[in-house]
Amino acid sequence: MAPSSVVVTIDKSSNFSLVEVDNSEASVFLEKQRTASTKQFSWLLLLKAQRILSFVPWLTMGCSKTFVSVKKRIALSDSTKDEVKYKERVMYRFVKAFLAISVLALGVEIFAYFQKWDLNFIPNEAMGLMHLCYMGWVAFRAEYLAPFITMLSKFCVLLFLIQSVDRFILGIGFFWIKFKKIKPGIDVDDRCYDAEDPLSFPMVLVQIPMCNEREVYQQSIAAVCQLDWPKERILIQVLDDSSDEVIQILIRNEVSLWREKGVNIIYRHRFVRTGYKAGNLHSAMGCDYVKNYEFVAILDADFQPNPDFLLLTVPHFKGKPDLGLVQARWSFVNKDENLLTRLQNINLCFHFEVEQQVNGHFLNFFGFNGTAGVWRIKALEESGGWLERTTVEDMDIAVRAHLNGWKFIYLNDVRVLCELPESYEAYKKQQHRWHSGPMQLFRLCLPAILSSKISKWKKANLIFLFFLLRKMILPFYSFTLFCVILPLTMFIPEAELPIWVICYVPVTMSVLNILPSPKSFPFLMPYLLFENTMSVTKFNAMISGLFQLGSAYEWVVTKKTGRSSESDLLAFAERESKSFNEEKIQRRLSDSGLEMLGKLKEQETPVVENEKKKNRIYRKEVALAFLLLTAAARSLLSAHGIHFYFLLFQGLSFLVVGLDLIGEQVN
Repeated sequence: MAPSSVVVTIDKSSNFSLVEVDNSEASVFLEKQRTASTKQFSWLLLLKAQRILSFVPWLTMGCSKTFVSVKKRIALSDSTKDEVKYKERVMYRFVKAFLAISVLALGVEIFAYFQKWDLNFIPNEAMGLMHLCYMGWVAFRAEYLAPFITMLSKFCVLLFLIQSVDRFILGIGFFWIKFKKIKPGIDVDDRCYDAEDPLSFPMVLVQIPMCNEREVYQQSIAAVCQLDWPKERILIQVLDDSSDEVIQILIRNEVSLWREKGVNIIYRHRFVRTGYKAGNLHSAMGCDYVKNYEFVAILDADFQPNPDFLLLTVPHFKGKPDLGLVQARWSFVNKDENLLTRLQNINLCFHFEVEQQVNGHFLNFFGFNGTAGVWRIKALEESGGWLERTTVEDMDIAVRAHLNGWKFIYLNDVRVLCELPESYEAYKKQQHRWHSGPMQLFRLCLPAILSSKISKWKKANLIFLFFLLRKMILPFYSFTLFCVILPLTMFIPEAELPIWVICYVPVTMSVLNILPSPKSFPFLMPYLLFENTMSVTKFNAMISGLFQLGSAYEWVVTKKTGRSSESDLLAFAERESKSFNEEKIQRRLSDSGLEMLGKLKEQETPVVENEKKKNRIYRKEVALAFLLLTAAARSLLSAHGIHFYFLLFQGLSFLVVGLDLIGEQVN
């Protein structure tokens, strides 16, 4: 047999048993194939390297643009009075002190690292003074600081577990409602009113509270004036608290325009504007003609209800004398406008889909959202009416109505269009009010809750779930665990947080929150980082409300942009107003009004110029960014894996927010 042959054995010997194949040409073919495979593999490696290298210029250009933007942002930022007040806050001082100590500790740790000081035993040879001091610091932190931080971290983890149980139970209730397709029902006899008999419809008062709402007043009034309800059975109150006289004239003109079209609408303006929105609503409810109405629907200036809003909400009251409130859901026209609105949408989807729906079905109680709801006027009056004692008048009246035995219904399938804050400045101020107000209310309502005649279960639900767990515990452990304890553990490694706390605590909470909006799952990690970033604002607001600090009483109207998804409604309002606006003003106003018209024309240009603002730099967030980045640098010395990455990305998240690079950007 030739040395270059191949022997092949076949099982079926009846055909043949041995085949000789000359391999002189086959060996050459195999050698060429191996050479071609090597060349293909080399080309594949070169192609991958080319792709990687092509990514480098893109990354470099992106980093360069970001750096230029940051540099320009810092150069154009100006120190305002708000910033001066901002520096004087205790929270900012604490963060600055924490940052200074951390930078100093990082310097010492780097020095010790490069000196290769062994801390596991005391060497026999004499140590230097710095080495002795460092050894003393290590002994002090291990004996005194580490136990305290460990205890605090365990307490925060316990709060997280309690919060997770609450979220898990809410999630079960949410899926049960979805599985059973449970919706608040209306009896067949009460499903609708007789369209041919207007007297069968109850009297409904619709209130539109607003304050300097230049961007949204037209479309809001237009949407409410087109509600399907007999004209003689509805009255629309435009409650204008505007301080700008020009805006007052514009809103009054818009109201007059709709009144001429046959709409039963009136304009009210207070001379003494106290109590913010609560004072405005309280003043409107004091009118003599209100006693003729049975229900009141409240719609804020940026809310645009569908024409069937009243037909879908008011019938639920029929045959239910103990029902005090019917709340509709918010729907956002600009939820996909930028990253900030997308992240807000995740939070609010959980609030409406899960919290409001589950509490409304199983408890007949939830916090009134302040708008897009219909109240039985008798329930408002018997509960004490609108009070000006907090910045969350909606939650205040809901708690007092619940203590008086009134029930609530939440309609998840009835949605009212509105808009989300598109700038971080507006969102930050809104969240401060939303988290300081509940703590003010808790201090004021606690005696009333304890002395009320409701069941012990309802008292426990109000105190521990509604107030403490959902309004105070979440911002407390979020800020304490990830903005205080985690950076501390980098410089006090004896109290190191376990990896499961760093990974599973924030991820689990984020997944639970994002479940009602599955399309937002690609934004899971940005949402996680952003919520930890916002915990500073929420914690600060919670403390100011709990201890009645000055910032607890701050009320700033959320900035609106006037976006609308219903272009035909906006076009209609614009077409009508542009055609008759100047003519109507000249025909209706007195001589003083004509002077106001001249003032309006003079101020049109300056108003536009005044609206041009600069993005701000938020010093507290920037300081916390450098603190977390300092802790990340320290974690490198200890070769921490997940700790380093979490601190790095969380620090970058704080930096992005602190430089106001999220949300609406101003040139």
